[in-house]
Amino acid sequence: MRKVYFTRAFAAVLLAWTMAVMPLASIAQTRISMPRNKYKVQDDVELGRKAAAEVEKQMPILNDALTQQYVESVGRRLVASIPPEFQQPAFDYEFQVVNASDINAFALPGGPMFVDRGMIEAAKTEGEMAGVMAHEMSHVALRHGTAQATKQSSIGNQLGIIGMVLGGAILGGQSGAQLGMLGAQAWLTKYSREYEKQADILGSHIMANAGYDPRDLANMFRTIEQQGGSRAPQWLSSHPDPGNRYEYINQEARYLRVSPDPIKITRDFSRVQERLRSMPKAPTMAQIEQGYSNGQGTAQSPTAGGRYSTNVGYPSTRTRVYSSGNWLRLNIPSDWRDFPNGETVQFAPEGAYGDSGITHGAIIGVDRSTSSGLSQATQDYVNGVLQGNSYLRQQSGFSRYTFAGRDGYRVVLSGRSPVTGQAEVVTVYTTQLRDGRLFYADTVAPQEDTYRYSTAFRNLLNSIQIND
Repeated sequence: MRKVYFTRAFAAVLLAWTMAVMPLASIAQTRISMPRNKYKVQDDVELGRKAAAEVEKQMPILNDALTQQYVESVGRRLVASIPPEFQQPAFDYEFQVVNASDINAFALPGGPMFVDRGMIEAAKTEGEMAGVMAHEMSHVALRHGTAQATKQSSIGNQLGIIGMVLGGAILGGQSGAQLGMLGAQAWLTKYSREYEKQADILGSHIMANAGYDPRDLANMFRTIEQQGGSRAPQWLSSHPDPGNRYEYINQEARYLRVSPDPIKITRDFSRVQERLRSMPKAPTMAQIEQGYSNGQGTAQSPTAGGRYSTNVGYPSTRTRVYSSGNWLRLNIPSDWRDFPNGETVQFAPEGAYGDSGITHGAIIGVDRSTSSGLSQATQDYVNGVLQGNSYLRQQSGFSRYTFAGRDGYRVVLSGRSPVTGQAEVVTVYTTQLRDGRLFYADTVAPQEDTYRYSTAFRNLLNSIQIND
């Protein structure tokens, strides 16, 4: 009997000691369970990959290396802090910044995340921005997209969700225009309050693990509401409040291991905010969507509003440096303007740009080709150019060309320009980046002016420096 008594007494002491030393977080923090999901993890990956490709085509991705690197660094920190039980090795978390002024962000199944420039500019601390990213990441980690499709018994509904989140961009046509963002808000509100709370809670856990204060996520809701004015901010519209959101996130933070010195305002956060605020004002998503409702199929061209002239001047012999972050640098004639848009930039003199693109100048960019090999990736890109410019025809095969210090191809296209009414020559130069993407430079000029532009084109091509 004494032995039994001693054992019980020892057990009681052990329990008391465990309660004393065990972090309160392990006892009181909210437990999250994965929703029921009949789809494979690979379904999430494939669905997100296809949707992300459409986003990249149809939304203006910000072409700024400093901002991109910063957002990626915050994203990587958060990904590494996802609790092990919610880690999916097949998921590929990618982060891109959309050049839109709205306070918005969204993530797609399998990992692709898009953060509006307006969200970064609105945040009062890095923690607030990271909070939104952690919330979106939680939707991905918990597989809410295909979980909702499981509820609706059709993955087709998930495609509808994505289309509506993008304002009808993916659905396109009349059906996409009819849905619009108002339709998306109403549709999402019907089902997502439970998932919103899960994303808030898991997002809080991720933040604490990453060295942030989860209270900054709660504060971000206040920041968004304050800056939204009388109009509901887009992010809150598509992320309905489960009720008492500010309060329960703060309550959850009490039970987590929050750093006594959490990440707040970093040097990189301040630098990026200052950089973004010095740029020309970004368009709103409504303005971007207007391009679709006008039947353009893509956002408005960055050269829109320019006036074409029949008397375009010859390129200046003086040059100026154009750089995009620290990854791209080249020299262009000093009298040419630059029109960056996502991962593409156009260069043209006055009188050579307008609503239909450029008639003289150059276009440089990156194509996210899925083809293996430079030759096939080049052909795919050329096919895309021909499809988008039906007046052009391929006039030559591929010839080898040393481009930006690496092996590449050169191919000539030509046709009668619907803008100038003259024969136009487009020469495409391609090479491959280390990550497999296609880097291209297209030179454009009327055939009768090609000899006057040849020196400028040659100098531009020879000056290109790529740091990938």
